[in-house]
Amino acid sequence: MIAALVILPLLGAIIAWLVPDNRLRPWLLPVFGMLHGAITVDLILSPPLPSLQGWIHLDPLGCLALVAISPLFLACSFYAVGYLNYRQERSNRILCMGLLVCLSAMSLTSVAHHLGLLWLALETTTLVMAPLVYFNRNARSLEATWKYMMICSVGIALALLGLFFLAYSMLVAGHEATLLLDQLVSRAGVLSPAWLHAAFVFILVGFGTKVGLAPLHTWKPDAYGEAPGIVGALLSGGLVTCGVLGLMRIYQVCIAAGDTTFYRDALVGLGLLSTILAAVFLVRQADFKRMLAYSSVEHVGVIAIGLGIGKGAIFFTLLHLLANSLTKGVLFLTAGNIHRSYNSKRCDVVHGVLRRLPWTGSLFLAGFFAGTASPPFGMFLSEFGIIAGSFAAGRPVVTTILVVSFAAAYLGMAANVLPMALGERLRESERTLYRDSFLTVAPPLLLTLILLLMGLCFPLPLARLVHNAAFLLGGE
Repeated sequence: MIAALVILPLLGAIIAWLVPDNRLRPWLLPVFGMLHGAITVDLILSPPLPSLQGWIHLDPLGCLALVAISPLFLACSFYAVGYLNYRQERSNRILCMGLLVCLSAMSLTSVAHHLGLLWLALETTTLVMAPLVYFNRNARSLEATWKYMMICSVGIALALLGLFFLAYSMLVAGHEATLLLDQLVSRAGVLSPAWLHAAFVFILVGFGTKVGLAPLHTWKPDAYGEAPGIVGALLSGGLVTCGVLGLMRIYQVCIAAGDTTFYRDALVGLGLLSTILAAVFLVRQADFKRMLAYSSVEHVGVIAIGLGIGKGAIFFTLLHLLANSLTKGVLFLTAGNIHRSYNSKRCDVVHGVLRRLPWTGSLFLAGFFAGTASPPFGMFLSEFGIIAGSFAAGRPVVTTILVVSFAAAYLGMAANVLPMALGERLRESERTLYRDSFLTVAPPLLLTLILLLMGLCFPLPLARLVHNAAFLLGGE
């Protein structure tokens, strides 16, 4: 069944290539998205044994990644049908194929227990998303695509070098070199500390570039700003989840090795830099899609800080990873609607969204509250838990910086989002025919309801899954 998780989307991509009709082709996305969702549920309820000599294993961390990825892709797939129906002026063949190949690669990332295979899957997501960032085919999207490709490729190459160091640390310890996660964790206590430190640094920089930790985030504002909303949602929700999962895999080896001070301080340091920098750039941001990119930088920083604090904060860090994936889906899909309707991404041009696009405006506003960790959404619980974990760990400076950054980010986003949603329509804003439709509103509405459910009544089976995943990372 795990094989179907990876192979079925690839089959869908081949069919998408063969289907000649530009209107019929996007419907393949929800079909394979629903199949992927059904397989995910079945695998989580009945996890299979490790296969291919331990290369493939769906553990609780992998299950959690699938819980974040599968609903997000399903929502994006239905949205894509409505969005691409509006964009009939150009072929959607590459977009549909790319989305399905990306789903396959993200699934492989979730189940890979060989770090080389995980790296390959992550690299595939990077390559596949590049032409999708260029979907609008203008000079700005071309520049964003090149920047995305160049920076992420360098990052992923550094991560590969880190994996070589990790394998070499096994040789230095007198064991056969391997990148199998289970063997690395079981023998972590005898690994060479120097080579393990070097491996961690390179992998942190490499995968940190992939997820957009500051100061490695410079591709994000351009790529998120120029990509269609559906691509932005998958970049900030799906690919960030996969990149963080890669970081968590090396983190598993590091905590099994014993002394974790170096690794945790590095994560907290980069996390704090990300939240501070994001808060600064969120204030007076002129482009609302770039604003969402900096919001993503902030949340990746929060995840790094929670991972670095460890123990009681790990559970809430994983909860934050899940909530971030769904929240970014709401924000980027509704931002795509606003961009199409106003034909502009400028915050000073887009005013009165609630009047022109009532459903989109309401959901964008809800996404803002969810993304800034306002109650009763799930992210409120996760950020509150990470702050409490920081207090309990005796890190007052980290706690203070986090609280100040959250407040600055909230005020910075509110200064843009509230006038956009509630303000009076401006004369210079362009009138277009784009309006709310069922397929472009229902997917973000569904994600918003899930986020509300996470905040009001966190489902017990999901809480158990997060607990089991936290245990693998040394959480309580």
